[in-house]
Amino acid sequence: MGSYVPNTEKDIRAMLDVIGVEKLEDLFRNIPDEVKIKGGLNLPEGKSEMEVKAIIEALAEKNKIYKSIFRGAGAYNHFIPATVGTVISKENLLTAYTPYQAEISQGILQSIFEYQTMICEITGMDVSNACVYDGGTAAAEAVKMIIGRKTEKVFVSSALNPQYIEVIKTYCFGNGMDLVFVPEKDGVTDIDFIKENMDATVGGVLVQNPNFYGNIEDCSTIADIVHEAKGKLVMVVNPIASTVIKNAAECGADVAVGEGQPLGLPISFGGPYIGFMACTDAMKRNLPGRIVGQTTDTEGKIGYVLTLQAREQHIRREKASSNICSNEALCALAVGVYCSIMGKKGIVEAATLSMSKAHYMADQLAKAGLTIVNKGEFFNEFVTESKACSCDILKALDEKGILGGYPIGDNQILWCCTECNTKEQIDCAVEIVKEVAAC
Repeated sequence: MGSYVPNTEKDIRAMLDVIGVEKLEDLFRNIPDEVKIKGGLNLPEGKSEMEVKAIIEALAEKNKIYKSIFRGAGAYNHFIPATVGTVISKENLLTAYTPYQAEISQGILQSIFEYQTMICEITGMDVSNACVYDGGTAAAEAVKMIIGRKTEKVFVSSALNPQYIEVIKTYCFGNGMDLVFVPEKDGVTDIDFIKENMDATVGGVLVQNPNFYGNIEDCSTIADIVHEAKGKLVMVVNPIASTVIKNAAECGADVAVGEGQPLGLPISFGGPYIGFMACTDAMKRNLPGRIVGQTTDTEGKIGYVLTLQAREQHIRREKASSNICSNEALCALAVGVYCSIMGKKGIVEAATLSMSKAHYMADQLAKAGLTIVNKGEFFNEFVTESKACSCDILKALDEKGILGGYPIGDNQILWCCTECNTKEQIDCAVEIVKEVAAC
């Protein structure tokens, strides 16, 4: 197979001579002998490129490719123009990292700046960072943003994505933060609980809109209650939905976060994804991670730099409110390219189609004998309940090459539609569900 290590024996000898070392092993002489591995690693022999390709292809064949998908729950099957993949595959753009050397990285920095601008337009917020790892990370970082010197608690809606809740718990473990989970009532956040318990000790509230069950929350009312108590509102939002329902700014949120996967990233077995974060101007110095700013040089030309760098993450780490030091630059580029290609009109159309198809499917499933659990308005996800076991319904769909909704308990399913679902696909899935429900 050969070696991908570029240094020849002659190169290695020359480098050792320059630093005054006799052999490579001498570079590790400060490591105690008892912790060194003797006799090499117990690993199989390397394989050729052709052999590796065959193994990977065999593994890939185990994947099941569904003809139609009706599952969301945080990852959504939206149409992605081919141009997105073409652009992000260009050699001069193919990087997963935010560059430090602005003088040689203007293109990448500009792409991140454009991404930040688009996130601000979608959420209505004033400032966005260069992104974080995923939606769960963004939600957890946002919780830390709203903790103040005189506050010790944060309210988190129980109608939040359960995976995000677990990330928040992990983030907050051991730092003294008191998480209070607001109960859900009829599939939405219990506003009465917030109204009765919100006080000066609560830094703020985190709520998802649309929430995990697909229901649209009354975030404007929640914002009024929170702000009256001098707290902050964090909204976890679906970026596609934000183009047709009230965005975070219109609801009065102080921070908007979420998962950017719907904006040009494939489902990809769970990642890599991208967490977006945006906030009001008043909150910008609490925003973690990196921010790319636009400036002008001494000749008046536009340039891009990492800004707000005199922050705790870099020079006063003992006072840091966050230790996140990286981002998902390639995914951010994909989001920027997707938004540029689709434009406002295209994204709104995708949102409108997703919503209308979800409502059509809900109506048809109700006629097929299922009960629609959602009591209020929903975007493109909804919950059904049936006498038949969820596993039986999903198994019947799976046998026909259809990925059904996300099971919630024994007899409830969270369904999702996007613009990719055709009427024929919906009708076919409903017919199968009807047969199972009738048994």
